[in-house]
Amino acid sequence: MVFGFLRRIKSWIVWSWTYLWAFWFLLVLFVIYYLRGPLKISENIGMGNGCTFLWQTTMFLSTLTPKFYVALTGTSSLISGLILIFEWWYFRKYGTSFIEQVSLNHISPWIGGGDVSNETNNVATSTSTTATSQQAVPECKVWRNPLNLFRGAEYQRFYWATNKEPLTYYDMNLSAQDHQTFFTCEGDCGKAEYEIMQTAWRERNPVARIKAAHDALEKNPDCAPAYILLAEEEATTILDVEKILKQALRAAEMNYRKSQQTQHQGSVMEALHRRDTNVLIYIKRRLAMCARKLGKLKEAVKMFRDLTKEVPPIMNVLNIHENLIEALLEMQAYADVQAVLAKYDDISLPKSATICYTAALLKARVVADKFSPDIASKRGLTTAEMTAVEAIHRAVEFNPHVPKYLLEMKPLILPPEHVLKRGDSEAIAYAFFHLPHWKQVEGALNLLHCTWEGTFRMLPYPLERGHLFYPYPTCTECADRELLPAFHEVSVYPKKELPFFILFTAGLCSFTALLALLTHQYPEPMGVVAKAMLSWVSLPFHYLLDKLEAVLPSNLLQQLSRI
Repeated sequence: MVFGFLRRIKSWIVWSWTYLWAFWFLLVLFVIYYLRGPLKISENIGMGNGCTFLWQTTMFLSTLTPKFYVALTGTSSLISGLILIFEWWYFRKYGTSFIEQVSLNHISPWIGGGDVSNETNNVATSTSTTATSQQAVPECKVWRNPLNLFRGAEYQRFYWATNKEPLTYYDMNLSAQDHQTFFTCEGDCGKAEYEIMQTAWRERNPVARIKAAHDALEKNPDCAPAYILLAEEEATTILDVEKILKQALRAAEMNYRKSQQTQHQGSVMEALHRRDTNVLIYIKRRLAMCARKLGKLKEAVKMFRDLTKEVPPIMNVLNIHENLIEALLEMQAYADVQAVLAKYDDISLPKSATICYTAALLKARVVADKFSPDIASKRGLTTAEMTAVEAIHRAVEFNPHVPKYLLEMKPLILPPEHVLKRGDSEAIAYAFFHLPHWKQVEGALNLLHCTWEGTFRMLPYPLERGHLFYPYPTCTECADRELLPAFHEVSVYPKKELPFFILFTAGLCSFTALLALLTHQYPEPMGVVAKAMLSWVSLPFHYLLDKLEAVLPSNLLQQLSRI
């Protein structure tokens, strides 16, 4: 509790510095306005010729009082404080010092900081290294959420209950682009129902989208993409969704068989077959998700297993193995989950929060029920406990946002339709479906609570390199703010901590400026206070001198005083 209170005080102090630059600016204006009379600013500006100016300057300097120098000191403190505030803001935004950057990049070359010949020889090496690092470090790519909900049956019900939009336009626009890519092709030209659906995916109004789907079905009752749209958006329960998707499955299978016979008759027919394949796989996956939501776990697992054997390009986007893992965890079939992980948790395959945290859960399951932090601190960790802790550290390094949701330190929201790997959106999507699985394993959340923060002691700061994965990308915050609704507080990592030196120096400038103003306004009382402070500070020294005079011989002190 004490550490939490201190953490809150620290966060409040850091927050107050965010708005201190406005206070500095107002304080400088106040000082200039207050000293306009003693400094004779208007008279100095209105001086005529050079001789008069020099004479006035001489007279002005000769009549200055100590108050002016006190005010000058305070003003210089204010200016230095403004510089520090700007430096602090730049550090918070970019993670580096502005003055240091300018010195290294602009001033140092003028002074001659660097050997031209060495720089010339190293141009090719640095260029190739930069290119290699850019290729090695993955970009912040947005992925389709494998466990995304149904809009009408789940997202829309949330909106009716809370009057809050669970999806952002950016997220829904990405889904519209996905649907156009999966469910349309160049072979749809001239087919009225598919042309209507091409427009329907781009429509922003859900009522207009649903109406367009009905129009497409009127023109062709076997238009499977129209059934998909109605199942996703018009159906208000999972049972309704399943009913519509079964109709879509019959139409999709029929279209698939037709296009399969003509797929080798040209590029257009091949594109039609690829589109029909995508539609069929998408419908089967959504039907399997309906079975999972309705509690028909064995049926859902069988459907997911069958889908993982497919090889079309759409399989690289859907990540159906994550659906399979979640369904197996609900069945508590941990051996089957381990078999799936053995196939997909490979060094050559892309990772995800589901892969990393499920691996950690399976290892924690072996020791979590008997784990005690007090006993472990006394006797040390066993081999199995060390393996579980290392798996948790690996998972936290991949996505550091997940533990706060699993430990219910931060409220969950409905997951978006797209996620950013290693970002807050992926953490929400994982915790939303997998928190019950962690609660099923006795002691797993306790082990996570005791060990997850230890991950950050192994990582360097700034995060120029990772421990087990690539350095954590800095672009996740911007992408997550686009994917997640406005009412959700986006989790940010790493938080750029303000260095103590900047806080201390800015505080010192503030204190100096305050002393200068008080001394100028109340010179006599401040003089008394200064003398009192000096006497208090000098008391220990006088006490030591008295003791030395009592201990050391008097002639030694006289010799030292002469020196």
